[in-house]
Amino acid sequence: MTPRGGHSGRGRRALRVKVRSAKGRKTASTRWLSRHFNDPYVHRARAEGYRSRAAYKIMEIDDRFRFLGAGARVLDLGSAPGGWVQVAVDRVNALGSEHGKRKGAVFGLDLHPVEPVPGAEFLQMDFLEAGCGDVIVRRFGGEFDVVMSDMAPSFSGERRTDQLRFIALNEAVADFALGVLVPGGAMILKVLAGGAQSGLQARLKSGFRRVRTVKPPSSRQDSSEMFVVASGFRAEGRGSVD
Repeated sequence: MTPRGGHSGRGRRALRVKVRSAKGRKTASTRWLSRHFNDPYVHRARAEGYRSRAAYKIMEIDDRFRFLGAGARVLDLGSAPGGWVQVAVDRVNALGSEHGKRKGAVFGLDLHPVEPVPGAEFLQMDFLEAGCGDVIVRRFGGEFDVVMSDMAPSFSGERRTDQLRFIALNEAVADFALGVLVPGGAMILKVLAGGAQSGLQARLKSGFRRVRTVKPPSSRQDSSEMFVVASGFRAEGRGSVD
């Protein structure tokens, strides 16, 4: 993707925004707004034309693990607002703009509508809805080089319940991915630190050659989110996660 305005947004000091408390607004909301408006990645995303600061998370993960290669077929689960898709379109050459390189394809799914991204195709549907996997395969085909998920369940505020919901969601993604990835493919999952992910990781290790957990620099330090990167899908492991 070509940065808007032809610059990266780096090296410039942004003015700090002070968010005042408002009647009816919780203190936590005021803190979140202040952090958001003063976040350098938020400023950078706006300057470079990305829809969310999350775009830099997948950039940093891919810079390290190199799974978004030209010609790759990518499925992004939980696409809204589209930051990850924007990065994938650029890196897999989905627009075919880099002559001499294979043209990739990017597909996204989200419960909410996503504004169109040139080079990508979207499906609006709940991933956990019965039959969603079959709809994806019929619509986009059944073989992907990369399945990536930035999805998170609705949080209840009860830590143990939220952890279990997150694990259940990621297990559903893993179930699906092991049925549609090509040999050597990769999967990226958002997880919670300390969220009892060891069982899921053990299952992934039987289906992939390498499974690592990372926290990209752009992930807020006070956030418990981390990302599992499973690469080198073993074709013989297809369907082994149940």
